[in-house]
Amino acid sequence: MRYSVGIDLGSTTTKAIILGEDGEILGRGITNSRSSYKVACDVALSEALIDARFGLISGELDRAGVSPEEKERALTGLERGLRKEQYRHHLAQLEEQIHSFLDEADTEPSSGLAHAVDEILGTMVDEVSELYRDDSERKSDFFRDLSGGRYLALAEERAADDGVDFDRMVGLFDKAILVVENLPPATGAFRTHMDAAVAGLPDPPATLSSALRAATEVEMEEASSVGTGYGRQTLPFPKDMIRSEILCHGLGAHHMFPATRTVLDIGGQDTKAIQVDPQGIVTSFQMNDRCAAGCGRYLGYIADEMNLGVHELGPLAKTATRTVRINSTCTVFAGAELRERLSLGERREDILLGLHRAIILRALSLLARSGGVEEEFTFTGGVAKNLAAVEALTQLIAENYGDMTINISPDSIYTGALGAALFARREEEKSAGKEASAA
Repeated sequence: MRYSVGIDLGSTTTKAIILGEDGEILGRGITNSRSSYKVACDVALSEALIDARFGLISGELDRAGVSPEEKERALTGLERGLRKEQYRHHLAQLEEQIHSFLDEADTEPSSGLAHAVDEILGTMVDEVSELYRDDSERKSDFFRDLSGGRYLALAEERAADDGVDFDRMVGLFDKAILVVENLPPATGAFRTHMDAAVAGLPDPPATLSSALRAATEVEMEEASSVGTGYGRQTLPFPKDMIRSEILCHGLGAHHMFPATRTVLDIGGQDTKAIQVDPQGIVTSFQMNDRCAAGCGRYLGYIADEMNLGVHELGPLAKTATRTVRINSTCTVFAGAELRERLSLGERREDILLGLHRAIILRALSLLARSGGVEEEFTFTGGVAKNLAAVEALTQLIAENYGDMTINISPDSIYTGALGAALFARREEEKSAGKEASAA
């Protein structure tokens, strides 16, 4: 099976979309961006290929006559089991790296550092099954986020109970995670992890093993690839296979919602207001300057200041009773203004509602400069998952442009990667056409 791939290397996440020979989406993959851009691309592509394999398994189960309910239960359990095995694998890598750094750092055995770290890592290993229980809710699927949050919490306990130096424990994790997240995907790990996941299912369909075997035996061959994103200049792609974010987001949004004429993308590091024609070709656009004000990175700073996860900001803002006026969305002054507002007695929920409104107001100024909002409007990027941002956008669009269709897809974060994959597919079709003419 030949496929075309689009990679969107963003400032915070790297996304991949793979398209089949008929242009259908076979798989999606996402990971956190990291210092090794090649590894980030490889991991995102690996995740997209895993997603594609799950699609093949689903097809095999359909052909075997497995009921939709039984199939859904099996695939959900299989995906959860796979993620659990991946987490175990990365946890073992983390433990190995921490111990290698521990040999250098623990110059005073009486400090209890080695014993504390072993207790922390042992607890994390023991908690893996609980973390991936059927009814458990995980804050993130990224290993750095999951392991980091738990490691820090356990390190705080060890520091409080045993008097072990907290900073030294955290320093070991910080050094080790940089190594672990830049290790390339392990060859053959998918089948090994999947076999373990199948073995862990309580009551799998009788045909699941054969469906898994058939799906993993399908040859997946990359036919073409295009890269885009904030870090596109550093992508491990030939220069002629790199496209701008503007073109990719415009084409991706048009593919998802063909009637789209205006696109707003708020990513981790920049905001883009894009106008497209009926074919998805960009006719005009505006971007914010190099500052990350009003973008996902800004929300990340705010979350850090409040000791919250980024995913918690939107729901908390929606509980506000009033909107606090925010003067600046500058990341440099975000913490200072936040602390000042809190010191004046403002509720953090009300402050957050004001912050979200300020971000969208900044985005609307870009939209106005790009040509306004016409016909269907599509909101993309990671911030499109933030319910408070969506609510503020919907309200402000209605106030300034009247009622109109606003499209927000659950897969909006993949819009740029989708556009890149569509460009890759066009290149493949062009190449195939040339070969046919030559023949």
